[in-house]
Amino acid sequence: MIEGARYAHTNIVARDWRALAGFYEAVFGCVPVPPERDYAGPVLEAGTGVAGAALAGVHLRLPGYGPGGPTLEIYAYSPCADGPPAAVNRPGLAHLAFEVASVEDARHEVLAAGGGSVGEVVMLTTSVGTQVTWCYVTDPEGNIIELQTWQ
Repeated sequence: MIEGARYAHTNIVARDWRALAGFYEAVFGCVPVPPERDYAGPVLEAGTGVAGAALAGVHLRLPGYGPGGPTLEIYAYSPCADGPPAAVNRPGLAHLAFEVASVEDARHEVLAAGGGSVGEVVMLTTSVGTQVTWCYVTDPEGNIIELQTWQ
């Protein structure tokens, strides 16, 4: 086991980092953690393995955590590589999950803020009998978000 390991952040590469950060601030109550980031040069190129790499963005404090909690890091890269659209069943990182008071209300708010729908709101009973109401939606750039309420 790695000594001192502690979860720090999740990164989303955005086409428009300011607009996407604004979505997470408005819809989920994420809070910017200054300073804004703006990096370029040989150290970034060496670290990323991307020739001519430059990035700009921000860290957002996730809701429900204090000042030392994990963040959502939203960056725009230059150059930005194209990729396939997100899919819930593709290997690798698939979605962010937010626990909410009402999945239906949160889904409505995400859609009203420019997000998209992936599936329906459903209730699942776990193998130990607890129930979770959940659905998948997307942010305005197509990243998948799970909304969940545990009963």
